[in-house]
Amino acid sequence: MPHLVILYTPNIEAETDMPALCRALADTMLAQRDENAKPVFPTGGTRVLAYPAAHYAVADGRADYAFVYLNLRMASGRSEAVKKKAGDDLLAVVRTHFEPVFTQRHIGITLQIDEAPGQVYDGKHSNLHPLFNKS
Repeated sequence: MPHLVILYTPNIEAETDMPALCRALADTMLAQRDENAKPVFPTGGTRVLAYPAAHYAVADGRADYAFVYLNLRMASGRSEAVKKKAGDDLLAVVRTHFEPVFTQRHIGITLQIDEAPGQVYDGKHSNLHPLFNKS
């Protein structure tokens, strides 16, 4: 973790570059620092995944409305200030990325951050972390 999952209506694919958005969001996550200037998110655990909705209905359906939902899921242990800054920085990237789309169509965007304080099970298997944890 952290995992940022993006669900979106596919009617915006021709108007935006979703792979570029994923990279920009991952880079923003990796640039986050806590109060001690330590990375907020581990490099090897940072993932941004985007999925177009196969089926969707937005608002009253009278126009070709679009929607983008972003959910960042992270483990607990970060201060409220760190979480707020991460959210603000991610939302700024999203707003900048979708600004041209806003001039072409109606679109709703939601970013939510969830913490996993009381997880029942958190299984992991990865060989990514050792690539970045070389001290």
